[in-house]
Amino acid sequence: MTLESRYSRGLIFPSESDDSYDMRTFSLGLLLVPMAALAAGDPAEGGRLVAESRCEACHHNKTMGDAKAVYLRKDRKVTSLEKLKTQVALCNSELGLKLFPDDEEHIVAYLDQTYYKFTAK
Repeated sequence: MTLESRYSRGLIFPSESDDSYDMRTFSLGLLLVPMAALAAGDPAEGGRLVAESRCEACHHNKTMGDAKAVYLRKDRKVTSLEKLKTQVALCNSELGLKLFPDDEEHIVAYLDQTYYKFTAK
């Protein structure tokens, strides 16, 4: 079997110096960038979900006052975007909110934009 026929049957991969391979890799990268952008939540939708899920009512009870104090305190436990995602998922699970993963992403985007500013750094 010749090298060309093995290549056409997918038995070997093109070398890195192959221009068509580079173009396919570049094209695939362009396709993945918009998908990653879509994965990020919508802050406006997150704000609506926070109000609908009564998040601030629960936080008000925990702080015995200003619900926003949970987000703004100096010794806050959430110190990164990953920890924020984890905390939102924990609230969803522990409180039985039945939010979808996309909903959690929207809430994370809202909280990050409004209070935490992790993505602005």
